Order: sequence, then C-alpha cells, then structure tokens
Amino acid sequence: MSHARRPAGSAGLFAGGALMALAFAAPVAAREPATATVPSATSEDDGLGDRGFYLESDLLIQDDGQKMVTARGDVEIRYRGRTLRAGQVIYDIKSGVITARDKVVIIDPSGAVSFADVMILDEDLRAGVAQGFSARLANNVKIAAATAVRRSDTVNELNKAIYTPCEICASDPARPPTWSIRADKVVEDRGKQIIYYRNAVIEMFGVPIFYAPVFWHPDPSAERKSGLLPPTIVASERRGLSYEQPYALIISPSEDLVISPQLNTSVNPFVNFQWRKRFENGQINARAGYTYEHDLDGDGDRIGDQTSRSYILADGAFDLGEHWRWGFAAERTSDDLLFDKYDINDVYAQRGLVASDDKRLTSQIFALRQDERSYFSIAAISIQGLRPDDNDRTFPTIAPLIEGYWEPAAPVFGGRLRVRGRAVGLTREQSQFVASQPGTDSQRASAGVDWRRTFTFDSGLRLSPFAEARADLFAVSDLPPPNLGQSDTVTRAVGVVGFDASYPVYRRDGDRTVILEPLLQVALSPDTRTQPLVANEGSSVLEFDETNLLRADKFPGFDLYEGGQRVNVGARATVLHDDGRAVSLLVGRSFRAEPDPQFPKRSGLQPTSSDWIVAAEGTPVRGFNFFTRARFDPKNWDLQRVELGMNVDFDRAQGFVRYLRDNQDITGVQREDLDFAGEVMIAGNWGVTFAGVRDVESDVWRRQEVGALYRDDCLDLAVVWVHEETYNRSLGPSDSVILRLTLATLGDKGYRQ
Repeated sequence: MSHARRPAGSAGLFAGGALMALAFAAPVAAREPATATVPSATSEDDGLGDRGFYLESDLLIQDDGQKMVTARGDVEIRYRGRTLRAGQVIYDIKSGVITARDKVVIIDPSGAVSFADVMILDEDLRAGVAQGFSARLANNVKIAAATAVRRSDTVNELNKAIYTPCEICASDPARPPTWSIRADKVVEDRGKQIIYYRNAVIEMFGVPIFYAPVFWHPDPSAERKSGLLPPTIVASERRGLSYEQPYALIISPSEDLVISPQLNTSVNPFVNFQWRKRFENGQINARAGYTYEHDLDGDGDRIGDQTSRSYILADGAFDLGEHWRWGFAAERTSDDLLFDKYDINDVYAQRGLVASDDKRLTSQIFALRQDERSYFSIAAISIQGLRPDDNDRTFPTIAPLIEGYWEPAAPVFGGRLRVRGRAVGLTREQSQFVASQPGTDSQRASAGVDWRRTFTFDSGLRLSPFAEARADLFAVSDLPPPNLGQSDTVTRAVGVVGFDASYPVYRRDGDRTVILEPLLQVALSPDTRTQPLVANEGSSVLEFDETNLLRADKFPGFDLYEGGQRVNVGARATVLHDDGRAVSLLVGRSFRAEPDPQFPKRSGLQPTSSDWIVAAEGTPVRGFNFFTRARFDPKNWDLQRVELGMNVDFDRAQGFVRYLRDNQDITGVQREDLDFAGEVMIAGNWGVTFAGVRDVESDVWRRQEVGALYRDDCLDLAVVWVHEETYNRSLGPSDSVILRLTLATLGDKGYRQ
C-alpha cells in the first residue's frame, strides 16, 4: 500500500488509527491514540505533546508481510520534540528499529543538530548508530566521526573523530581548519556537559602540536565548567622558560577556585590561587601565591637565604540591609619585588573603598551607609610601599577615616543644601625626618555646609550663586624639628561665597550644532594666609587644568583651602555633528587680588594672574578620538605642561598613544613621557602588536613590546618580545618572549561570568 505526499499546505498531524499502527509504534494495543494539538514554531514545543506524531514524505509504502514501513523523498518526522529528516526512512515494526539514509539530519530539543550518511535508531529517536556522522553544537562547534554510537539523548560515542569550532572552507573542504582535536574515540556527554577524548592530538593548520592519552573539556553549551584555562608561556632571563597552566575548579554555581602552578626552568615553581565565592548578601574574591626560594637578581641568580615568599590580594563586600554595606581589602606581599620577579598581573586594581596607588598595597576594612539623601562611611587603612624609597614605618595607619554628608529633601532658600563632615586619625611608627624619633601623629575633624541655587533666564543666561562654610580642628603630637616631640592643637574656620555664570549661544548650521559658551566664576573668601599653618597630608597633589578651573577651592583634600578674592574665567566652543562627530575647545585662567603662597610655584596659581589653561577633545572621524590639555606661562608663553593622547579603533587597527611633558612634577623634577600600544592586522588574519613606554627626559625606553599575531573566529595567537629597562634594587634590565594562545571553546569556559 502506498500513500502519495500531501501538498505542503495540507501536510498535517497523523495521530492514532492506521498510521500509528504502522509507523514508529510499539504493538497497537500498547499505545493509546495521540491527540493532535496546534503546531508551534519552536522545536521545544511543536504542538505534538509527548505522544503526538508527525510524518511527511513524497511516498509512503507499507509492507504488511514483512512488517515494514518505508517513507521516501524529503522525509520529515517529528516526535517528542525531535525532528528527523532524510531521503529514506525504513521502520521495522517487529524490532522497532528505524533506518534512515541519504543526508540524514536529527534536530534535538536542545537545538543540537546531527548529520549522517546512514543512521539506525530506536523508535523514540533516542539511541542508535551512524556512519559518516557529524554534528553542529553550540557556538558553531563541529564534530565528525567515521562511526558513532548514540547511547541516549545526551551521550554520543564517536570513533576516529575530529572536533573544531573553526569554519570549514566551502571551496576546499579538505583544507584543515585553523585548529582541531583528532582522537581515536570521543564521548560527548551533554548531561555532564563534558567532551572526553582518548589518544587526543591537537592540530593547528593541520600540524600536530600536542598529544594526550586522555583529554577532556567542557561542552560548548556549558555555562560554567571545571577545566583548563589558557596557559601562559614565557621565556625570560629571570626565570628561564616558564609555563603557567591555570585550572578552574567550579565548586558550585556560586563558588570556584583557580589553581595556577608556574613551572620555571631556572627557579623553583610558583603557585597562584584565586578563590571566588558569592553569598546571598555579597561576595569574596581572593588571590594568593607562594614559593620557597632564594631572592633573585635581574639575571635569575639566587641570592640570600631560601625561605617562603608569598602574597595575598583579596577583597569582599556584603550588604547589611537596605542601605548598609561593609567590606574589606587585604593586600600584602613578603617581598617588595615579588610581583615583578614572577610577572603577577593586575596587582594594583581597585579593591575596597579606597583605591590603591601604583606600587602601593592598601589593606582596609570599612562600613558605609548610602541612600538618596545621605552618605556615611568609616574605614581603617594600612599601606605597604613597594617603591625603592618607601619606608613602611613612616607610612601612617589611617584609623578612623570618617566621611559623611546629608541633603534635606526640601529646597533651602530655593536651592540645594548639603551638610558635610569628615574626620581622620593618622598614626606613624617612625618620623619622616629623624629616623630615631617616633612619627608625627595627627587627628583632624571638619564640619561644614554648602549651598547652591541655579537661575536660568529667558535670555539664556545661567546664574548659580553658592556659599560654603567649614570649621576644622587639627590635633598634632610628636612634631618634627624644630618643635621635636611637641604637640599642638589648631582650629580654623574657612568659607566662600560667590556665583557661577554662563551664557551659552547655540546655532544650527546644516547637519551640525555650534555652541559658544563664555564662563565666569567669582569667589570671595577670608584671607587664609593669616590663618595658622597645618600639616599638609592630603592636599599636596595639585594639577591646575580644565577640571578645576571653575572650582572655588582648587585644593584637593581638607588640609589647605583657597582664600582671598578671585575670578575664574573661561570660554568653551563645541561643534556637534548629527552623525556623532564632535570637537570642543576650552580656554581659561584665574585671577586673584593677592598672590597665594599656599599654592606650589609649579602649579601656575601662586601669582595674581595664573597660567593659561587650554584643553581640547573630540571625535573628528568615526573610530578616532583625541584629547589635549596644556598650561602656558602668560609672560612669555612658555609651555609649562602639556598632555595629549589619541585612541584609534578601526576594523583592522586599534591602539592609543599618550604624551606628557611637565616642567616640574609633584616631586620637583622635569618629566617627559611617551607611552603607546596597539595592534594592526596587516594581511588577512595576520597582524602585529606593539607597545612602548619611553622616558624622553632620560632618553630611555622603560618598556618595549613587539610581536606577531594571528586571529580568527576560533584562534587568538601572539608571540611577543618584551624588554624592560628598569633598575629597581636587585632587578635590572630584562628580556622575555611571551606566547599568548587562546583556542575558542577551550579554557576560560564561563569563568568570567
């Protein structure tokens, strides 16, 4: 008996009755007729339910004598969320075996697609064997084998198999992919989300580069899974040949551990750990490292005694309710040069409430409360210095550090009122000036209010009057010479009143908008030169630029306060294009009634007329942006300080360059630096990478990098030469070669999540 194919518009659901008796069924008496439902567009819910069945073909033949049903010509079968397509399907009713031939395709409910020349399956389309098998998994991963055994929905066993996430050349299928894994046997276990290999060989461009008798990695569909992360391979003068292989252990959905042993040919191994744990109300991220080794010089020669050497970099934060939060940061190392000797990365990242400085480690514990109208924090901080001239005994222990502010919800005199407070205690073990004397201890408490209101007139004029008043209390003990060992208490009152004014003028010109905006600030304060001097702990780092041109008090911190009568003026011009291009320029300077010796001479703010400030930034073309800021002496137009940089981000080139020249930086010396980094794809998938840090003033390249790279959708490979021209105690200049290799779907699987 044969049935011709129904037209596509009428191809429907065959349920119960004769067709269920002759296709993909157990004995008729054992199965109830299925009830058809409305078909759905998704494979997960196709409208058939658990027992609904769909069959479509050009020709359907039933052989009652042989108990065989044959479907031929564009066969499509749907059952329990699975779809089978083939040129021919034969169903043996007696054995319940289905044989599919000619471009066989099976689509699982998960979306995984399998292909074969011939596939033999059970009646549920779950288990079977295949010849000429291949499959497309998540992330465009392809896997193929000479033969395959389908144990269940989730387990496939493949013989003489190959795995690759790379694209296959359509014009030359025999051309090897960028990288692949070949193995005698592969087991794909989607239930455990693991792919296992026996006698695995990793190939790049068809060339074997790695062999393992047993190998495994997470299934591409796995969100988080234990396994190897990308290794780091370095050849350096300090450690010889170094191979660091991280392994990620996913302990639970909220906890993981990465163990990264670093094996070196010239020095003892160094092992790194990173542990992360999420809790219902917070998280902890802890890094640590350990080795048992002598001290090392720049050539990797052992000096001194052999001992334990380690570090810890950890932080955590936890919610204590709707508005309260507490946290900590622990940053310590046994050796000041440990991070440099063993190439530990991301050391000075932000941890805790207070940011670390370069070559400084900050340990702290803090608590804070914050809502829409108020903020309060209290912290204790300890610092370890890693710079050559750092002496930890002279660094203060900061405890407590208290900050807070509060704003009432209702306007006060039509404007915004803010109440602020700050207190800090500093304790030093050793004097900064006389090593045999105890360090100067100090405490400071400040309380104040500030108010601001903004008026915008019909003409476009914007006027913002403001006022601030603050009272400070300073208590100092163990003063340095000439008051060695003495104590002192100082009170101070400071404040300012004034206004900001601006008058922006807009003009529309074709596809662009031009904005010209004159800026003015007038500020009046008591003369702070007549007030008692206090220790300058937090206001020494001052750069006069466009960021503080229109600030009534240009000093950072609380120790120094700008006083007297002054006027800050500026003008800003901006051009905005509809396609996102933009350019802006700001010019300004500051004037005061009397010179202020509180400002360092290098700042350009000490005399009655300040240096000129010029700043510009913009995106003149898509993918390119720049910035520049400069400070000029108004007497002779000498360039006192200039900083400029640019970023590029095009399809085949990315990078940045920064240049800084300062006639006198905060340490009192002239500084001129140039640093840059980037990569350019020269031809196809091949490119170069480069970076450099040059001390122009000393005519020295502090760091140079140059390398070659290859990158496509499934491989990122770079070989980079690095030279460091740095003298830091026992460490001198060094050279190293770094291999960076990342294979798509291997390593780092879900670890960043």
